[in-house]
Amino acid sequence: MHKKKQLTLSTAVIAATALLVSGCSSGSVVSRLTPSFTPKLGFSPSWTGTSASPRVWRGGRKIRKGGGHYKLGSPYTVAGKRYYPREDKYYNRVGVASWYGDDFHGRLTANGEIYDMNALTAAHPTLPLPSLVKVTNLKNNRSLVVRVNDRGPYVHDRLIDLSRKTADLLGLRHAGLAKVRVQYVGRAPLSGDDSYERRYAQGKRSSTSWFGF
Repeated sequence: MHKKKQLTLSTAVIAATALLVSGCSSGSVVSRLTPSFTPKLGFSPSWTGTSASPRVWRGGRKIRKGGGHYKLGSPYTVAGKRYYPREDKYYNRVGVASWYGDDFHGRLTANGEIYDMNALTAAHPTLPLPSLVKVTNLKNNRSLVVRVNDRGPYVHDRLIDLSRKTADLLGLRHAGLAKVRVQYVGRAPLSGDDSYERRYAQGKRSSTSWFGF
């Protein structure tokens, strides 16, 4: 989802996010006010603030892990907002997360990897690619460590876009949006090795009843 384009925010989008922040983030509210979202498919490109990149995977085999390059990038502007990519070892922010799925599945990410909606990944506007972050759903206190390998989101100051698998495990897939805390962990290996993320997930599964992986 790395190609960026300007878009105009609709009143419906602003209202949906306002309802979320005020604690009224039910799936029915998000679906009703943002028709570009469904619990099955996630948000469409028109609502992520990006256009979809070329699809390079068309099924028949497992999507490869890694294969991209380290990327930070120069400052850039989307929809009138300036973004300053940098590595912030103390990054610890609270904001709104959403998730993206089928429309981006199998397409190139901003650092040349392939987006896999069934992997533990995410998109962030400024953190290094690839890197690892801890994401905590503040409504239910579920947390995961995920690989940031894409740029976005660019709509109404949303903090992070999550893969469908991540949204599932954090309990926000049906609602579409959730208030989360994002904490920087460090650089991720270019190889795509996700053993750290999986160990964290396995630890959560062994200590809680909600986790399925």
